[in-house]
Amino acid sequence: MKFTKMQGCGNDYVYINCFEEKVDDMPNMARLVSNRNFGVGSDGLICILPSEKADFKMQMYNMDGSYSPMCGNGIRCVAKYVYDKGLTAKTEITIETGGMIKTLELNIENDLVKSVKVDMGTPELRPQFIPIAEQGRSFIERSVIVDGKEIFLTAVNMGNPHAVIFVPDADAADVKGLGPKIENHPLFPEKTNVEFVEVIDRETLKMRDWERGSGETLACGTGASASLVAAVLTGRAKEQAMVKLLGGELFIQWDREENSLYMTGPAVTVFDGELYL
Repeated sequence: MKFTKMQGCGNDYVYINCFEEKVDDMPNMARLVSNRNFGVGSDGLICILPSEKADFKMQMYNMDGSYSPMCGNGIRCVAKYVYDKGLTAKTEITIETGGMIKTLELNIENDLVKSVKVDMGTPELRPQFIPIAEQGRSFIERSVIVDGKEIFLTAVNMGNPHAVIFVPDADAADVKGLGPKIENHPLFPEKTNVEFVEVIDRETLKMRDWERGSGETLACGTGASASLVAAVLTGRAKEQAMVKLLGGELFIQWDREENSLYMTGPAVTVFDGELYL
């Protein structure tokens, strides 16, 4: 089975072209290829499929085999894959993922995709649709007890659930300690991604990410988008900012008039390979 290893800001996945290949058990395949000792090594698996609603469809699974409806870094790499591999000649495409349709603008250099701008859609703040086991119109910087400590969370859904915490120093944040405890907190019936965000200035954020089902990753596009939303709603940032991640940078814009977020960032092919199963 042929595959391609790709990464966006260090958030790496194994991509399989399901126009040509057949994957019978995607969750198991995700666990297999993600293993960094016995597999390819990745944060998960992304399959590229035909769609009846869009130009292409993507299905993503985390390294533990759990399904994720959206991945900002992953979807940029899907756009690069389909253009660079000749599956499309269009520089604006639509991709179906998790029941949503995302529009992507491709930046081409030397006949290859260099970066991609993604319409990330409208941030969901209503607790029942994040989901979070709380009432009200939103969950913005509210007190939560985690492991006996009080922390303040802002919950946002950007195609998947996020809990954003503002910290004085992202490098010193207890990501590996607090991350899994918040991910599995009873407040989040479907678990959650967790972002630890340091405000550098009103146009610059620094973020580390604990991704449900994968642990700490070098980047998270939906997490960067959720972090900007949380920063704007709590008065910490302007409506567009550079988000600095362990693996690179993403530029996030929130058009409040349209109530839609836009993410621009790189997409990189690491290598092509073949699996012997």
